[in-house]
Amino acid sequence: MAVIGIDLGTINSLACVWKDGSTEFIPDAEGDVLTPSVVSIDKDGELLVGKSAKECLISRPEQTICKFKRFMGTDKKYNIGGDVYTPEDLSAMVLRKLKRDAEIYLGEEVTEAVISAPAYFNNEQRAARRQAGEFAGLKTERLVNEPSAAALACQVFYPEEEAMFLVIDFEGGTLDVSLVECFDQVINILAVSGDNHLGGIDFDIAIAKHFCKENQIDFKELSRQKREIVLKSAEATKIALTEWEEAKMKVCWKAETLTLDLSREELIRIASPVFERFLKPIERVLKDGNAAMDDIQNIILVGGSCKMPVVEMYVHYVLKKKPIYMGSPDTIVAQGAGVYAAVKERKEGVKDTLLTDICPFSLGVAVYNKYDPDRSEMSCLIERNTPLPASRSGRYHTVQDYQREVYLPVYQGEEYYAEDNVKIADLKIEVPPQKKGMEAVDVQFMYDINGLLKVTVTVCYTGKRKQLLVDRGNRYQTKEQLERRVKELEALTILPQDKEENRILIEKAKSLYSQLSGAERERIASALEYFHQMISGSSLNWALKLLVIRGKSKRHMPRN
Repeated sequence: MAVIGIDLGTINSLACVWKDGSTEFIPDAEGDVLTPSVVSIDKDGELLVGKSAKECLISRPEQTICKFKRFMGTDKKYNIGGDVYTPEDLSAMVLRKLKRDAEIYLGEEVTEAVISAPAYFNNEQRAARRQAGEFAGLKTERLVNEPSAAALACQVFYPEEEAMFLVIDFEGGTLDVSLVECFDQVINILAVSGDNHLGGIDFDIAIAKHFCKENQIDFKELSRQKREIVLKSAEATKIALTEWEEAKMKVCWKAETLTLDLSREELIRIASPVFERFLKPIERVLKDGNAAMDDIQNIILVGGSCKMPVVEMYVHYVLKKKPIYMGSPDTIVAQGAGVYAAVKERKEGVKDTLLTDICPFSLGVAVYNKYDPDRSEMSCLIERNTPLPASRSGRYHTVQDYQREVYLPVYQGEEYYAEDNVKIADLKIEVPPQKKGMEAVDVQFMYDINGLLKVTVTVCYTGKRKQLLVDRGNRYQTKEQLERRVKELEALTILPQDKEENRILIEKAKSLYSQLSGAERERIASALEYFHQMISGSSLNWALKLLVIRGKSKRHMPRN
């Protein structure tokens, strides 16, 4: 059974497999390798994932969810048809579709995957990533950081004898920056930084808000459906500006067409807050890696949002070095995940390749703050950018007379006060009651390359020991709870592949219908009615496919 690599993205996801000495992208029913990370559940409980679900963002916005990657590992909930889903649930639905497409393409069962994760994801977010894999029926022992995966693919397919790269991974919803050193068959990650809530969709929002402002529309007061219509048009305008210096945004609005002329120069101006946030992780990773731009041979742009000329121009402007692309920005992370899966399987050609990684956030425990007893300090044991695997220890003494217990909350983050960081675990251990400072505990952190943290606490006087494995969030405390949730998600019937193309066309037609009016709307309704008649007794009609996609359907269709 093959192990596949998966790039689970905010906007699109795709899978890759190592085959015959190279990577192959896994296509869907239509031959496309990019699957939109969108989920919709209809009134009959049928699960739509990908292109068919993306069309539902306008026709059925209340039953359709996208951009949930940003909220993995949080308490965010989504209500669809009265049922509640977490970002991990929704991510699992996307992974299930990729798994099914892979099994059809490869002709064999797929039970294991290497899944990419933003380098700046914390422990909870990484645990959520693995949990989504489990929900989808995929064994997910390994996560690979997205820029690390890109660097791995670059070194395998475009080898350099010895070089230092700055990898900027700017995707739909996240930004990761990594400083990478490559030599022989070693890819050594020196430093990482990022912003888990910054991506290409922030340009969509900036364009949409500017459009509304110019057309005297209150963006905040828009209904979910109207907002999705404006955002979809904003995304199309952003894509057009990738090809052209200027573009015209059009939105059908109450029987009239509203427009906005936008240039690349204007986009830079209206999206200036996005660019300001973009620069901060770059500055931080260079500082943490103790590197100057003169030390860096190449700046590699990764992720779909890096295809925007304004992003390339900005990087060139602030870093004074022209960035380059190695492979396709849309697919190179998936390629790297596929290579990493092959490394894990010890495949010929890559079995001697070594990818190192580092701890993206500092790890420590909360300790007593004598200057402000109400606010505990963060005592760091493993600092950010420490090479993995790592093991660090610290000794902590009692702070009260005859104290009988030591409480050790475990945190992840960079802030001085523990409460300002992310709590990832709690651990308590009994100690002999003595005068304060007379008893102590030794705390050891062991953090592995998969982001699993093992905490060991030993009482110095008695030798009593307690251990905790921090490998997931606390949403599912028991194996039984986890198995029950897996069965609940499996009960949702995913659309069969042979019906997927038809459903995409139906949802596209419904989306067009909701945006148009008058005679154009009637033509879409007529085409949709005719299409339903056709598929009820025969296969897909190719002529209708072209007509619906192009929005040129006619009132009376010729019958075969």
